[in-house]
Amino acid sequence: MKILQLHQLFLETSGVSTDTRKILPGSMFFALKGDNFNANEFAAEAIEKGAAYAVIDEDLSEENDKFIRVENVLKALQQLAAHHREYLKTPILALTGSNGKTTTKELFNAVLSKKLRTVATVGNLNNHIGVPLTLLSMNKETEFGIVEMGANHQKEIAFLCNIASPDYGYITNFGKAHLEGFGGVEGVIKGKKELYDHLKRHQKMLFLNTDDPLQAQEQDYGQTFSFGSSPRADLQLHYYREDSYAGLEVEGNKICGQLTGDYNGTNMAAAYAVGKYFKVPADDIIAALKEYSPKNNRSQIILKDNRRIILDAYNANPSSMAAALENLKSMEGAPKIAILGDMFELGSSAAEEHEHLLEQYKKSNVDKIYAIGTNFFQTNISFERMKKFKSFEDFRSWFQPSEFNAGTILIKGSRGMALERVMELL
Repeated sequence: MKILQLHQLFLETSGVSTDTRKILPGSMFFALKGDNFNANEFAAEAIEKGAAYAVIDEDLSEENDKFIRVENVLKALQQLAAHHREYLKTPILALTGSNGKTTTKELFNAVLSKKLRTVATVGNLNNHIGVPLTLLSMNKETEFGIVEMGANHQKEIAFLCNIASPDYGYITNFGKAHLEGFGGVEGVIKGKKELYDHLKRHQKMLFLNTDDPLQAQEQDYGQTFSFGSSPRADLQLHYYREDSYAGLEVEGNKICGQLTGDYNGTNMAAAYAVGKYFKVPADDIIAALKEYSPKNNRSQIILKDNRRIILDAYNANPSSMAAALENLKSMEGAPKIAILGDMFELGSSAAEEHEHLLEQYKKSNVDKIYAIGTNFFQTNISFERMKKFKSFEDFRSWFQPSEFNAGTILIKGSRGMALERVMELL
């Protein structure tokens, strides 16, 4: 079936479904395949549960006039999303980066939704499936779209840009993330800058943090709206903190929200700049930044008895780990405790990066360090304030509540470590 025909049918539905456990009544079900599943097998079930159509790419034993046969379901989903984006012509802001993408996206949404009917990426659905799903969740009522783009290898951001055709873009930072797929930090920079390349080639606009030396050193970006502490920035601002909370001084206002860490000050600044550019009233921008509360294990601050817990267990890489350490070092509330999980997707750099991080902790003012995972366990570093555990199960078996009954506790590790489980122990 041609994409034009598929799109016409899509417009008659209630949206897209990809999981038979969460069928949206009247939706178009896409039978995606993975390494361990083939949703073609559940096409009939999707129809039974209320889907209007099921898009399949295999011949099935049963026949159904609600089945739509295509050559490749994933490609059809991506092509449909690209066509729908051009059909709507809704302004799109895309953002990527090594750290802080999802928090920044949520801040953008909080600010812009004060003025516009916005649709933003849900959670971190930011890959070759998530981006199309975000675009297909927009409709004629949508006034602005915010699309988060993730990548773990080069050419991936370029591919996502070809689907989403962004009008505006922002890169949070270039850090040590997905080194295995990108082939090192230089590869990370090259891969993330594919968003800038797309914007420049299509004469679209970039939001630029002039305080980031890796981004500020390149001058030929094309159209930009910049922010930072430099008087040359389009929006000049300064950073401060109240205890551990990030704050901004901008346009005569002091804004301190519910986000911890200096890195979140930059995320707030980017959101203020975006709001300023799109003429959101300053009072509304300030309210949005103050009201935003982190969730989903991202920089959450939880006060419990005599403890302040920083739950940042959604993801980790050497750059974000170093930033979290700097934040913990500056915080009040003794003792300072770090519960760390392995960092994944570092390839041949894994041993070196885990050792380097523990060296940083050894030199810090953190009172107790608990390092969990095979990468940490295999390091040659040991010191009195640190305990190492090969697995979370070993940590659970050892766990002694009296070690954690007061102070400031950082919990941070890669998603695969699922360190939010520590909260059950605490």
